[in-house]
Amino acid sequence: MLFLSGCKHTPQSKHYPISGKVLGKSILTQEITLDGSDVPGFMAAMTMAYKLPDVAALEEIQPGDRISAQIAIDPANPSHFWLESVVITAEVLRNAPSVHLTPHELLTGEAVPDVDMVDQDNRTFHLRDDKGKAVLITFIYTRCPMPDFCPRISSNFSHIHDALKQNPSLYGHTQLVSITLDPIYDTPAVMRKYGLAYLDGSVDDLRSWTFASTSTGDLQALASAFGLEYFADGNQINHSMSTVLLSKDGRVAQVWKGNDWRWEDILTATEYAAQK
Repeated sequence: MLFLSGCKHTPQSKHYPISGKVLGKSILTQEITLDGSDVPGFMAAMTMAYKLPDVAALEEIQPGDRISAQIAIDPANPSHFWLESVVITAEVLRNAPSVHLTPHELLTGEAVPDVDMVDQDNRTFHLRDDKGKAVLITFIYTRCPMPDFCPRISSNFSHIHDALKQNPSLYGHTQLVSITLDPIYDTPAVMRKYGLAYLDGSVDDLRSWTFASTSTGDLQALASAFGLEYFADGNQINHSMSTVLLSKDGRVAQVWKGNDWRWEDILTATEYAAQK
């Protein structure tokens, strides 16, 4: 066993033991994705991303390793938790050919990860449910304070939605999906309120523009697939931006990075994909 993290427990924090297999890691966000064991008193077994502040441990751990650790939870903010006292209990061969267990950035024509998502009405859905439609996907979070980031993207999506609604022959063959980068705060109720603000309160329009969340692990898989990077900074999320158009067979048709795009151009691309 290789002991990596020598951090002492923060006296005020609560701790729960966990073990599991590392599926991926991100140096940028200081996170690992862990297929974790059941944690009695905290949560059931699941795959999710955990912060790992110990940089040396983060660099040493490799996808495929099995680890044990302590989940540390800030009692003043239970949504803030991280890993401490990390021990590699079984490791992959370090000189083996590199195998990427995390999703690579998708190319045109490739299918997206079909993860479980929850909409603004707390209903589980999958992107495959929208096969037969042109699906336009972007990433936002409701507390974003930067006018040129999430608010600008959501405003542009509102313009696209309104324009599509004016064309009934295409409207039923398109779907807009906004996925939160802050799934702990952005509950379905929060996402519903946020979405209705951009839909002028029209509940019916939530059928054609979905405001979604997913688990932290599945969010990381989606973000990696779409070449998007993000990390928490207090109550804010620092992130890049990516908007993706899926063709009617559920495969990547086009990707727009950043926010320097015209909604009219994406509208044209979406209309074309819906007609193909």
